[in-house]
Amino acid sequence: MIQRLKKNHSVLCTSRKYNQVTDLAKIRKQKLVIIGKHGGGEKHDKLNASLSRSKLLVKKISKFSPDITISFCSPEAARISYGLGIKHICFSDSPHAENVMRLVVPLVQKLLIPWIIPKKKFTKFGIDQNDIIQYKAIDAATISKRKIKNIKKTVGKRIILIRLEEDEASYSLKKRPIIPIVKEILKEFSEQEIVIMIRYASQKKYLQQIFQKKIKILSKVVDSKLLLYNADIFIGSGGTMTAESALLGIPTISYDAVPNIIEDYLVRKKLVMREVNPKKMVSVMKKVFKSSNSRRKNRAKKMMSSMEDPYPILLKTMKSILK
Repeated sequence: MIQRLKKNHSVLCTSRKYNQVTDLAKIRKQKLVIIGKHGGGEKHDKLNASLSRSKLLVKKISKFSPDITISFCSPEAARISYGLGIKHICFSDSPHAENVMRLVVPLVQKLLIPWIIPKKKFTKFGIDQNDIIQYKAIDAATISKRKIKNIKKTVGKRIILIRLEEDEASYSLKKRPIIPIVKEILKEFSEQEIVIMIRYASQKKYLQQIFQKKIKILSKVVDSKLLLYNADIFIGSGGTMTAESALLGIPTISYDAVPNIIEDYLVRKKLVMREVNPKKMVSVMKKVFKSSNSRRKNRAKKMMSSMEDPYPILLKTMKSILK
């Protein structure tokens, strides 16, 4: 959306210093203005980082003087836009991120959400239902539709791709449910390539202590579509990458670390298999490896083709509040 907006608009794209975003932006050749940093997992540090970043943003945004702010429910974007009298449009598919929603939703002019999320999930945070606009798409569909040049399938061992849960977000339960799951997978599939995508250096250290060199830990940020293209099965915590994998027709299991409406919808549509019990998960994986994936691929293709492009809806919303 940023790339498309830049064709006809003057755009300032900001981010805090956070590897998951800044490294991916480099891969996508997206120029970001880095202001402030990620606050980590502790409340005190989160608050300090947010306040420091807000002060830096005031100066930058005042100078740029935008007509409108677009964010994925950034508390700093909401506070600065409100304070400077700038119209603010937000996207969100995460009403479960309650702390963020309380800080953002009451201050925005319009909120754009996937159609499968009821408006009442957001109105409780202080926005009128008439200011919520639904679009018929899951956010991960836009990511999944991206084309990557020269993508090649690797040949050899089966690749079991595992995504660690977010454990520094305010909504995180910090239970580390993945450890017993990986232990069980190693018992049954030690001959296959087990690749674990981490989010933080602390997660890498923790995994190395437990598993040594029995697993491959992917610590650098890599384009998700490139990874998923080569995965024979994906095991995720139930977030965006779980949805992306499912919509690409890859056998996808969610260990439901952060229960949410998108994951629940994809489970109901039989594009995601939910399993939290390590032994049962291994049984599900065995069935997947023995069966054809064609029906799942067809279901994913059909769902993807039914999804609309949210970009024209964003443009229409921008025009409506800039009158």
